[in-house]
Amino acid sequence: MEWAAGGTDVGGAGADGAGRRERAVRAAVEQGLVGADDPLVCLLDTAGIRAAAAGLTAAFAAAVPPGTPVLHAFAVKAAPLVPVLRLLADAGLGCEAAGPGELALARAAGVPARDTVLDSPAKTVAELRDALAAGVAVNVDNPQELERLDALLATAPAGAPRPRIGLRINPQTGAGSIAALSTATATSKFGIPLRDPGARAWLVRAFADRPWLTRLHTHSGSQGVPLALIAQGVRELHALAEEVNRTVGRRQVDTLDIGGGLPVDFSRDTGGPTYGQYVAALRAAVPALFDGSYGLVTEFGRSLLARHGLVLARVEYTKTAGGRAVAVTHAGVQLATRTVYAPAAWPLRILPFDADGAPKTGPPLAQDIAGPACFAGDLLASARELPELAPGDLIAVPDTGAYFFTAHYGYNSLPRPAVHGFSLTPPGGVRFTVVRPGQPVADIVAEAGAAFRDALL
Repeated sequence: MEWAAGGTDVGGAGADGAGRRERAVRAAVEQGLVGADDPLVCLLDTAGIRAAAAGLTAAFAAAVPPGTPVLHAFAVKAAPLVPVLRLLADAGLGCEAAGPGELALARAAGVPARDTVLDSPAKTVAELRDALAAGVAVNVDNPQELERLDALLATAPAGAPRPRIGLRINPQTGAGSIAALSTATATSKFGIPLRDPGARAWLVRAFADRPWLTRLHTHSGSQGVPLALIAQGVRELHALAEEVNRTVGRRQVDTLDIGGGLPVDFSRDTGGPTYGQYVAALRAAVPALFDGSYGLVTEFGRSLLARHGLVLARVEYTKTAGGRAVAVTHAGVQLATRTVYAPAAWPLRILPFDADGAPKTGPPLAQDIAGPACFAGDLLASARELPELAPGDLIAVPDTGAYFFTAHYGYNSLPRPAVHGFSLTPPGGVRFTVVRPGQPVADIVAEAGAAFRDALL
């Protein structure tokens, strides 16, 4: 399988991943991970995650001169699970955090500060101070945040780590197909708007006045943003770095954080751009990006994890309403929030299995796949053509390893499901390991303020 240039897709799924998935479903039933008493479980394919990470690192290693610093910082928000961050760190990746919680997860996973980047449009003074003290790289979002750093650095204790600080720009190159995930629009809340009157001159002056500013960062968005638009934003970033360095007369900007954002094709196991195709698009748009003049940082999330997550849910009931078949399952808005609220932008496949974990076959029937939440829109799919489902059958929802079950939505106080990693063992076995245990109902009660029951009386 060719990960660096050709390949099947950014996440490295394809036939191998589909085969591992089917074995995992059957094994989950046989080993009691899912059934009448445990009707919902989420699975992560560790071999697939490692292959995706290897594909990313190989694509860039083949493009840059030996010795060029390259950090691939996984976007923690895509899968904020400590064992996942640890697995990626073991594969050579760092972390991109968007707040103190994600920084804490990265630290818990053993990711060193030198391999950690802090991005957020709303950093507090305390967060900035802690990041500087720890030696975490910081991408500054706006002029007011930069003024806070001026003050913090002016009072930094002797011997403090040399700061690694950059400015985030918004190249204002336009939107992809999903407006909410397009961060390079004219009015995006992120970064310094590069094309606003006076902004470019302000940016150059900011670097000239602050020798400790050594980085530039951009991120044009994620799902729905085409390669050409991503590459255009990186071209603007590189051009600004060259202008800054010419103006100040030295190589002050030494690192370019080019973000992430590669889309995933959720309609099939293969498809979508590969990391090799991403690198090729950048080389065509910005040839000098890979000449070794700048260290590089990437911030991929969805493209590394999405393909390698699987929701497995039991069909609890089936019925008909207005002539439409409905299968009521235990997977819904709490796991697939974006799909439920914006189904056109976030469609998911539904793979039917019988109660023994074997793929289910039969004549197709239009069915609604409903979740357990108490509102009518809690549907994973509407009028989906599938073999007729029955109570006790299973549905598997692939491509959910990023931003789906990893980021639980607590509607109806539904508990967080257990997450298990799986790997294949010879001669045909499957080994599961706990990534996150299922949430006890007692924890939900505690989180809801049970210890303060009479506080409002």
